[in-house]
Order: sequence, then structure tokens, then C-alpha cells
Amino acid sequence: MEHSLDQAAVPPSPRRVSPWNVANGLTAVRFVLVPLFGWLLLAGDGRTTWRAAAATAFVAAAITDRFDGELARRRGLVTDIGKIADPIADKALIGTALVALSLLDELAWWATAVVLVREAMITTLRFMVIRRVVLPAGRGGKAKTALQAVAITLYLTPLPGWAHPVAVVTMAAAVLLTVLTGLDYLVKVIRLIRDDRA
Repeated sequence: MEHSLDQAAVPPSPRRVSPWNVANGLTAVRFVLVPLFGWLLLAGDGRTTWRAAAATAFVAAAITDRFDGELARRRGLVTDIGKIADPIADKALIGTALVALSLLDELAWWATAVVLVREAMITTLRFMVIRRVVLPAGRGGKAKTALQAVAITLYLTPLPGWAHPVAVVTMAAAVLLTVLTGLDYLVKVIRLIRDDRA
């Protein structure tokens, strides 16, 4: 009887999650789509068919970003590889899109630079604290990512001339939100380090 009680008192060991799972698979798909999207956009030379293919590849990659993290959390498929690969894939997709649009003279380089500097800074901070805690994306971060994706999609889609200002305003809002959420994340990391030292 005592033996059974001792067994019951031992907490179950945490379930090991294989890195070969659906959530990480979606992240891997995004990694594959990034260079394909960039090639379609730059090699297409503005041709409508190529442009549509590039937009399709971008939207497909953005959809995997929407579901891989949520799937990992819901089904208990969170892995160390996923924690690192997912944000890198996100930044690679957005960065490739912005740089390509700037190379095509469709987006000002300053907007691309602001977003890339912010993302590089946040990614560095995330890796600095990842062993202590994983700060989940808040509402602002999710809204930022969604707005970036919408803005880029508008730039990729052949729009009539009168609709182009919509894309410009959406991108400006995305850049502003990118800066604001970056500052918010920086404050959270500073507080985390301060509390840890205390």
C-alpha cells in the first residue's frame, strides 16, 4: 500500500515532443516559400502572371505563420527548435518582401530599414532571454504582423491607380505599429532582466 502511495506522489515526467511535428512542418514550409516568393517577385519583371504567383506564395507563407504557433500551443507541440525557427521564418518572409519591394522602387528604403532594424533588435533580445522565459506575442505584436502582411499583399497585388494610396497608408500604419510594439517589447525585456536580478 505504501508503495502505491509513493508511486502516486511522484509527478509524471513531462512528455517529450518530437521536433518532427505538424507545427514545425508548417514553419519549414514557410522557409521553403520565402526564396520562392522572392524569386517570383524579382524575376517576374512586373509581369502580371509572375506578380500574381509571388503574391500567392506570400499569402500561403503568411497563412502558415498564422497557424503553426497556435497549433503548437493547442496540441502541446511546442519545441525548442520551433521557438527559434518560427520567429526567424517570420522575419525572413517579411524582410524578403520589403527588400524586394524596395529593390523594385515600389517601397521607400527608409520604411524597409526601420522594420528590419526593429525586427533584428527584437530577435536578438528574444534569444537573449529565451532560456529564462518565452515572451508570447501580445495583441500588439499579432496586430503588427497581420498589418505588415496586409500592407505587403496590397503592394504585391496589381491595384488600380486610385487604390494605391490605400496600400501606402496601410504600410505607414504597419511601420508605425512595428516601432511601437518594438518599444513595448523592449520595456518588457528590461523589466524581466531587472526582476531577475532582484
